[in-house]
Amino acid sequence: MAWWQWGDAAAPHGVVCVHGLSRQGRDFDTLARTLLEQAHARGQSLRVVCPDVAGRGESDWLPDPMRYQVSTYVADMLALLARLHAQAPMQALDWVGTSMGGLIGMTVAGAPGLPLPVPVRRLVLNDVGPRVEWVALARIGQYLGKTGPFATVEEGAAALRAISTGFGPHSDAEWLALSRPMLRAQPQGGWRLHYDPAIAVPLEGLTPEALAAGEAALWPLYDAIAAPTLLLRGAQSDLLTAETASHMAARGPKARVVTLAGVGHAPTLVAPDQTALVCDFLLSELA
Repeated sequence: MAWWQWGDAAAPHGVVCVHGLSRQGRDFDTLARTLLEQAHARGQSLRVVCPDVAGRGESDWLPDPMRYQVSTYVADMLALLARLHAQAPMQALDWVGTSMGGLIGMTVAGAPGLPLPVPVRRLVLNDVGPRVEWVALARIGQYLGKTGPFATVEEGAAALRAISTGFGPHSDAEWLALSRPMLRAQPQGGWRLHYDPAIAVPLEGLTPEALAAGEAALWPLYDAIAAPTLLLRGAQSDLLTAETASHMAARGPKARVVTLAGVGHAPTLVAPDQTALVCDFLLSELA
C-alpha cells in the first residue's frame, strides 16, 4: 500500500486522510497543504498521511476482487499506523475520511480492541454515515469499473467531471489538479483511470438486504466512537440524507453537522470554506 506524506515525519500529531471508493490519496493535496500552513501559524508540528487504498493509485491490485471490502482496508490501515508509529511515536491521531474513507474511519475509531498506537483523537466524516442510500450506490455502479481509455488527460478529466457533478463547483484549474493523479499513461498510448476495474465486483453483487445488514453493523460502531466528530454533508447528497445526519448528531459521538450548500456527494475539501472547517476542528484546542 502506497501513501503520500506531508509535513514533519517526526511530528507526534498525525492526521490520516482516506479517500472515497474510486479515488486516491492525492485528493487531499490541498487539504494537506492548508493543514500544514495553519499548523505552522499556530506553532504546531504536523504529519499528514494520505494512503492509496488497495487497488487504487500507486497501491497494488488484489488478486481476489472480493477482498475489496472495508474489513481488508481496516487491516491495511492498522498495518500502516503501526509502521508510522514505529517510525515516529504518535501522541495524537486524527482521521479524515471521505465516503469509503469515512466508513473505514468509523470502524477504526469505534471497534473495540483494535491495535491502534493511540486512540483516534478527532474524526472528520465527509458525507458518509452508517446508513448509505441504495440510490447512491446504484448511481456509482453505473460508472465504477469503467476506466477508459482516454486520448488525453483533458478528455479523462472531462469524463470524470461528467460523473462527479456532486463534487460541487470547481474552476478548470482546480478540476485538472484533482484529475491528473486519477489518470495513468498507457504503454500503447492514451490514458486510463488509476484503479483496478475489479473494485466494482463487490458492489455488483451487493443487495439491499446486504446493505441493510451492513448498516445494522455500523451503527453500534458509530455509537462506540469516543472521539469528537465533525460530519460534513453536501446539501444535495444522495448518499447521506439529512435524516441520517440528524441521527448522527443525536447519538454516539453526537457529531457536529455542517451542511454545505451547492454540493452533493462528496465535498472535495478543496474550497477554502471546506478546508477551514477541517483545519479549525483538528487544530484548535489541541490536546
